[in-house]
Amino acid sequence: MNVADAMTPRSDVVTVELPGTRDDALEYLQERSFSSVPVLKQTDDGEEYRGLISRESLIENPDEDQLALLLNEVSTTTQDASLEEVSELMVTERARRVPVVDGQLEGIVTVTDVIRAIAEEKADGDRTVGELASRDLNTVWDGTPLHVAEREIYYANVPYAIALDDEGSMTGVITEVDVLDVARVVEGEAETGDSIANEDDDWAWEGIKAVGNRYLPTRNVEIPAGPVKEFMSGDVVTVTSGKTAREVAQLMITNDIEQIPLVSGDDLVGIVRDVDLLGALYD
Repeated sequence: MNVADAMTPRSDVVTVELPGTRDDALEYLQERSFSSVPVLKQTDDGEEYRGLISRESLIENPDEDQLALLLNEVSTTTQDASLEEVSELMVTERARRVPVVDGQLEGIVTVTDVIRAIAEEKADGDRTVGELASRDLNTVWDGTPLHVAEREIYYANVPYAIALDDEGSMTGVITEVDVLDVARVVEGEAETGDSIANEDDDWAWEGIKAVGNRYLPTRNVEIPAGPVKEFMSGDVVTVTSGKTAREVAQLMITNDIEQIPLVSGDDLVGIVRDVDLLGALYD
C-alpha cells in the first residue's frame, strides 16, 4: 500500500497561511485535536508549503505570536512512497504527520492514517502487541496540579501520563491533547490568579514557586491548577499482550485514542502507543 492510498488529500487538509498568528493555528489544534497543522504561503506561482506548526511549539513559545517564527521544518514524503517507508520515517523522526510534497503540498499522511490502514486489514497487523508495547511507563499522581503534570509530560518527552491514585493503582490517562484543550496563552498578563504558592505549600518548590492557581507567569500560559483527576480520561481502555496489532488499531480508531495501557490481570505492565503499532510494518 502506498502513501497515496492512505493520505488525506490536499483538498481535505486544514492549513494556515503566512502571514498569520498563533491563534490561527491554536484554533484548529484545539478544535480538531491535531498534533500539528501545515503552513502555506501564497505566492505569484500559487501556494508554497513552508512547514508545520505543532501543539508543542505553541505551548513552549507563548511569547511568540508570528507563525513564521513557530514553524518546524520536518521531512516530507511523496505519494508513491510505501506505507512501510513512511512508517519508519515517522518512528525515526518522531513525526505524527508527514506532509506529502512534490513541488507543492499534495496531502498529508498521519499516524492515524497508518493505524486505520492496519485496522482495515490494508496493512500488516498480525503481530501481537506484547512484542510491540513499551514496558517503560510515564506516570503521574492523579492529585498533581495540572500545570505540574504538563511539565512532567514535557520532560518525559511523551504525549501522555498514566494517572495513579494514592495506592499506585491506575485511575486514568492524561494527554497533551487534554492539556491543550484547557490551555490558553495569556497576552500581557503577569498576574498569578487568586493566590500564590508559599513555602508551606506542598507543591512550592523551586520552579513552581510563585505559580498561582491560574497562571504560569514566566510563560504566560494559563493552565488550570486543578488536579489531574479533573481533566484526565477516567474510562480507560486496556489490552493484554496477546492482542494483535490489528485488534488494538481497531480499538484506537473506535475510541479515538493514541495509547492503550497494557495489563496482565490487575497489573499495569506497559503501554501500547499508536506509533508502536507502526513497528509491525517495517521491523
